[in-house]
Amino acid sequence: MISIQTGDFDPAAEYQRLRASGAGTGAIATFTGLVRDSGDLSGVEGLYLEHYPGMTEQVIEGLIAEASSRWDVRQARVIHRVGRLALQDQIVFVGVCSAHRSDAFAACQFLMDALKTSAPFWKKEITATGEHWVEQKESDVARSDAWTPGK
Repeated sequence: MISIQTGDFDPAAEYQRLRASGAGTGAIATFTGLVRDSGDLSGVEGLYLEHYPGMTEQVIEGLIAEASSRWDVRQARVIHRVGRLALQDQIVFVGVCSAHRSDAFAACQFLMDALKTSAPFWKKEITATGEHWVEQKESDVARSDAWTPGK
């Protein structure tokens, strides 16, 4: 279940969809990311996000498949917004349900870490003095690499 969209989303409704996955579900882990006032630059007033349509969804499908092969994932939901976003707007939702909390937590964190480095999204920070395309951070790459055995 993947959505790339300009409109906002309702985390409570998404949680309820995951909860409806069946009686075998014993845990749901979610993450919601928000636009904050700092990143590469201070004084961020908003973001602009772009993606590669078709390819983005395909990459996320692969990430969900990988998570499902590593952990007991009953269902996963990824929503990522694109377009112009204001401070405190919701950017991303990742939700995973599983029989057990450890699998739900691990799969949710893996998906979020992998989204930051693998999915074709581009983010521009908007400030009072201009705009700045954000480059991939080494710390995000290190977090994503930590999920790969042998790295």
